[in-house]
Amino acid sequence: MDKQITPFFDGDQPRIYQSKVWPGLTLELKSGHLLLEFPTEADGLSSAVYGGGMVRLKRAVNQFVSRDYECSNPVRDMEQQLRQWGYPLEGCAGLMTAVPLEHAAVLEEDTGSAGIWCCVTAAAGNAARAGVLRPVLQAYRPGTINLMLAIDGCLTPAAMVNAVMTATEAKAAALADLGITDPENGLTATGTTTDAVVLAVSGSRRYAAEHVYAGTATDLGGAIGRLVYTAVTASLQSVQAAQLLDSGAAALAQQARNSDL
Repeated sequence: MDKQITPFFDGDQPRIYQSKVWPGLTLELKSGHLLLEFPTEADGLSSAVYGGGMVRLKRAVNQFVSRDYECSNPVRDMEQQLRQWGYPLEGCAGLMTAVPLEHAAVLEEDTGSAGIWCCVTAAAGNAARAGVLRPVLQAYRPGTINLMLAIDGCLTPAAMVNAVMTATEAKAAALADLGITDPENGLTATGTTTDAVVLAVSGSRRYAAEHVYAGTATDLGGAIGRLVYTAVTASLQSVQAAQLLDSGAAALAQQARNSDL
């Protein structure tokens, strides 16, 4: 597993991350968004707010929006933003996040039968537990866990669905171990109200194997679970550490103001 977890957190680091396990795959931190580009068109399966579904993907964008973003029409807003950035709309999946993008966690692993790459931006402000009654939201909300998973290798369509299931289980496990709870009921959260995932698979024959399963008992699923679990944990902890620093600085500033009175 790659040890460089938050590659954009240090401002002195390069703003382009080049994958070691999928040759030509790049993730770039740009103004207001992360741009993931694939060297060749990939098979996609995603719940992205823009360009989701079973599609062919050339790129994915994770856009930063403020927590007070007016989110009545995120599809329209994303399309306008993609045009402004100059990206072709075809083959693009678009995500939105209120997580400052320097907290993105990136991990990858070569299992010998596939190259697996993972990027997560995570916040828990809208933490929620699946399986309980809760108020229904009519509009998209940006406080979310966004997961981009890219696999250089061959997977059947069923294995792609299985990969998303395993990634979701790993995300829920990370939240449980971090003690994240649903503020509506105090129960352990399984995600947030607007989590999204983008899975891209190269279909490359660079590896001999064709994966028909991606559950936790397989090499592929085991690696997906480890990467997602670690990336969700790292991104959330990075955000939480920054919030503690901000609150500490605010408290010191308040103390200074009080001493001047």
